[in-house]
Amino acid sequence: MITKWCLGPLVAVILAAGSPALAADGAAKLTADLHISQANPTQTLDSYAWLSVCPATCGTTADAERRALTAFTVSGVPDGATDVTMTLQVTAARTTDTALSVHPVTQGWSEDTVSWNAKPAFGAALDQHTGFVNGQAVKLDVSKAFTGNGDYSFGLTASAGAQAVLHSSRAAGDLGPRLLVSYTEGPVVAKGPLPFDLPSKPALRASKKKVFAHYFTPYPLSLDNKAPSADYYARNYLNPAGESGKHAAYGGLLRDRPLGRDPLSGDYQLADMEKEVRTAAAAGIDGFTLDILSLTSQHWTRDKLLIKAAAAVDPGFSVMLMPDMTALTADAPTLAKAMAELAASKAVHRLDDGRVVVSPFKAENRTPAYWAEFVKAMKADHGIPVALVPVFLNFTANYKNYAAVSYGFSNWGNRSPAQQAGVANNITLAHNAGKIWMQPVAPQDERPNQGIYDEARNTENLRTTWENALDGGTDWVQLTTWNDFSEGTQVAPSPHNGSLWLDLCSYYLTRLKTGKAPAIVRDTLYLTHRTQFAAARPDSGGQTKFMTLRGGSSPARDSVEVLSFLTGAATVNATVGGSAQSYAAQAGISARLFPLAYGTNKASAVRQGRTVAAVTSPFAVVKSFAAQDLQYVGATSGRP
Repeated sequence: MITKWCLGPLVAVILAAGSPALAADGAAKLTADLHISQANPTQTLDSYAWLSVCPATCGTTADAERRALTAFTVSGVPDGATDVTMTLQVTAARTTDTALSVHPVTQGWSEDTVSWNAKPAFGAALDQHTGFVNGQAVKLDVSKAFTGNGDYSFGLTASAGAQAVLHSSRAAGDLGPRLLVSYTEGPVVAKGPLPFDLPSKPALRASKKKVFAHYFTPYPLSLDNKAPSADYYARNYLNPAGESGKHAAYGGLLRDRPLGRDPLSGDYQLADMEKEVRTAAAAGIDGFTLDILSLTSQHWTRDKLLIKAAAAVDPGFSVMLMPDMTALTADAPTLAKAMAELAASKAVHRLDDGRVVVSPFKAENRTPAYWAEFVKAMKADHGIPVALVPVFLNFTANYKNYAAVSYGFSNWGNRSPAQQAGVANNITLAHNAGKIWMQPVAPQDERPNQGIYDEARNTENLRTTWENALDGGTDWVQLTTWNDFSEGTQVAPSPHNGSLWLDLCSYYLTRLKTGKAPAIVRDTLYLTHRTQFAAARPDSGGQTKFMTLRGGSSPARDSVEVLSFLTGAATVNATVGGSAQSYAAQAGISARLFPLAYGTNKASAVRQGRTVAAVTSPFAVVKSFAAQDLQYVGATSGRP
């Protein structure tokens, strides 16, 4: 704890034992001091070396009151400071029995024009003192007037006794009025979006544990380089009437989208992909797994652009080739030729021994013989050795059949906490077979066009899949997905979630790569909720097809979650739909649930009377709406 004394016109600082020094000191600067006299009602008495204060009957003269005026500017008191005291110090130039009071001056005044006839109004007395000794300082408590940094003015009056004579700022020896401001500052709140310090990219990349994010080419940052209010996403994917009404039955194709931006000049598609590479790399992600949907269309063009972007932006960020076997129909030699074309870039992910990693999605759509032929063609026809890491939709039913041709295994995974029980067993099966494992991690899943959703239970599914990956000893992680907005599985920054999912992934990937939980150095709150009740239906619009819960999912629930990362114990205040509630939260990570309610949601963490984190959701929970939306929206205090 640190106590400071701010002196006008000088500054002194008192530090409690063992306290760290602060980088800046506050100050209270004297800006004006003088006295006014009823006996000289039009005079401005601003040149004297003393301040005179006398009762209405001054000595034996009636109607001869004198008052002193002082003005200061206070600065340097930090927001959230506690135990603030403010003291006016005056030094006597004569020994008297004066009964003196100090008041806040409630009107503005100027040292050049103030007089008895033009005197400002005084407020009620803040403190009083009787009796002065020549040369001694007297302190008057004016703490009740403190409202923060800014300008303050205090007036002195006398109710009895002889005339008090006090040194002004013009007296020799620096004996004029001073304003002493003391405060106690709690722990400094470190600034930054994350609750921990993210290690450097070289430090994270030195780990053999790797984290990739699944890139889905249908949803780049922009489809037409227009402003977000009128671009293709707004006109055709979010709007139920978009694309000639083909998405009207389910209320529009998407419920969220990539963060918008103003139109760009030049090759905007390449610039956008370079930005996405930078965003993912800054979060600690090693690379993208690139969902290859076509070998000829605009998706193929985007595949090559993404690889080009990675090569241009960050040589340490790689792109893993993931031919999508639900979309591709090419035979093994044709697929090998296409993958070899992409693998000509050094940005394509390779093992330390030089093998190019190819990780086909739904690999079981082709036989093990097909993949053996593919691997052989890559080597024989193109001189490229391959490490095959199949991604299965049904791992346990297929992995043994593909073991001979595979370097590692993965599966696509599930998006509800109730479906995560088999993760450790999958990792064990892969390791026992001598293969590496790439664990899927996902925040949630809602698919309006397919009429299905998973109950993710706020951030629980993301946290659970990460914890299972860590506990099970996974080798790699695939975030499923970076940007598949049609399934609502994206962790990329978006209007409805900001960087919440990505920030949480940065925490867990740091644990994965360093082998330990990073210290929490910034108090941070994450707030998640839906904007509708799960069972609610639109009361307007033309939606006729609705999402229902996937079989095997956790039961639907309607909750607001406050997920706290705290440097120390704190009181968390949550307001849910207008209802305020508080609870004691311990240091570390904890989650608290509240029943969903109509209205706004916000939360704050308070420690020793100081708010150390606060977040307000920009999305209200509503009763009336035009389209069903079962995604969890979120906000974080780290990115207000």
